[in-house]
Amino acid sequence: MIDTAMDNEPTPRKEQPNNPLHGVKLADILEVLVEHYGWESMAAKVNVNCFKSDPSIKSSLTFLRKTPWARDKVEALYLELRGRRER
Repeated sequence: MIDTAMDNEPTPRKEQPNNPLHGVKLADILEVLVEHYGWESMAAKVNVNCFKSDPSIKSSLTFLRKTPWARDKVEALYLELRGRRER
């Protein structure tokens, strides 16, 4: 018996035309910010220990994925930087 409901077609992703972060990975956001600001300036802008004490992309990703308010601040900082670059 063939299951016609499961046709093995990939599920299309929901389009998010109004979301400027759609398709941008958190790791990519961090890399851009670290390259532009450096860890010390990022710690001053977003006051979290993962940017102050032995900072790394890996530890920051772990923290930001578990802490929505900090992730929101980092994403806002990225959007601010991206907006300045596009002018």
